[in-house]
Amino acid sequence: MREADHKPDIRPKIGQPSGPSADGLADAASRAARRGPPPVHLWDPPFCGDLDIRIARDGTWYYLGTPIGRQPLVKLFASILKREGHRHFLVTPVEKVGIAVDDAPFVAVDVRADGEGRDQTLTFTTNVGDEVSAGADNPIRVTLDATTSEPAPYVHVRRGLEALIDRKTFYRIVDLGSEHSLQGVRHFGVWSEGVFFPFLPSAELERLSD
Repeated sequence: MREADHKPDIRPKIGQPSGPSADGLADAASRAARRGPPPVHLWDPPFCGDLDIRIARDGTWYYLGTPIGRQPLVKLFASILKREGHRHFLVTPVEKVGIAVDDAPFVAVDVRADGEGRDQTLTFTTNVGDEVSAGADNPIRVTLDATTSEPAPYVHVRRGLEALIDRKTFYRIVDLGSEHSLQGVRHFGVWSEGVFFPFLPSAELERLSD
């Protein structure tokens, strides 16, 4: 078998100690999804430990150090993702397991702009197929690296879960940007659903452009 064809086997192995497993979580999530989007905000199961699942900064999901190549499985896990404080969990009605997230759990890979100016709406598509329109409930925020000044833009997706906006998509919304005064200071940013989201002060943008 070629190495490129290898996909992680998430089935529990005979002789493994009992406990949370990726296979069990997938089965539970699949059953819950038959009745619509899993209501993870209503579930408060006991914590069952951590599972060796990691979401990399580029949105790739890993299990036991190997990329999960089955996109339907990734989407299934993403549907039961929950954030509590600074930690992320996969939850079902009966168990909650911790996972590692390098940055944001999702990546915004595309954006659609409808309207112009203050009447503009920016609708993002994530790497797991979610669509979210930026607005008062789903803000855009941008942080700057203290050393390189490299921007890291995010958009809120649901219940504290954010998507890192990838480079090409960020450049597209920068092209739609404009200046607006906030508390007497001019900022560069974008409008969506009647809300202005500042990226950085205009004076700082000019300094970085020099």
